[in-house]
Amino acid sequence: MKIDLKNVSGKSVGSVDLDETVFGAEIHEHLLWEVVKWQRAKRRAGTASTKRIGEVRGSAKKVWKQKGTGQARQGSKQAPHWVGGASVFGPKPRSYEYDMPKKAKKLALRSALSLRASENKLVIVDKLELDGKTKTVAAAFHVLGSVEKKKVAKVLVVDAKNDKGEHNQALVRGSKNLPASQWLAAEGLNVYDILRHETLVLTAAALKDITAALTVKE
Repeated sequence: MKIDLKNVSGKSVGSVDLDETVFGAEIHEHLLWEVVKWQRAKRRAGTASTKRIGEVRGSAKKVWKQKGTGQARQGSKQAPHWVGGASVFGPKPRSYEYDMPKKAKKLALRSALSLRASENKLVIVDKLELDGKTKTVAAAFHVLGSVEKKKVAKVLVVDAKNDKGEHNQALVRGSKNLPASQWLAAEGLNVYDILRHETLVLTAAALKDITAALTVKE
């Protein structure tokens, strides 16, 4: 499976072969949904908290005597039906995280990559050597994502570390202020970010790392 290799100006400078097991796999829509749900569950803070009857302020003394007042019997102003009273079955801090099999996560990532490839929304660029200015990076993302100037580019750019084990700091810095586009390290590629951006841009180095990590070994 061949695809054009482009430069930062969007011009074709050659072609690259895509692994069929990674970029031409069967698309499992339900599995994509499951993984997105799992990722979003992991990101939930789980910090919502309400006060139970032993935590609210106020006296636990009986409000008035049981009989003879002509009013309904009451036990305490800490009860839920009183203003300022306790909450019944309210939330408490908890973790929403749960586990998913590694095979399922890899299969979902291959499905997401294959989906973008089938939609012709996958772009492979030889390298991204930019000056780090937001304006320059935004212009490059518009070109690579084939987005009109008046529209907002929704591009996910994935780059790998260099030979020294360092990220492309100019690209990282220049993409921070973009409203809808995002930079990701190759090792941080995930289903949720692929699906929420219209175009996926991979550098040649990132393509190599991703293929090595997701290739199905027979």
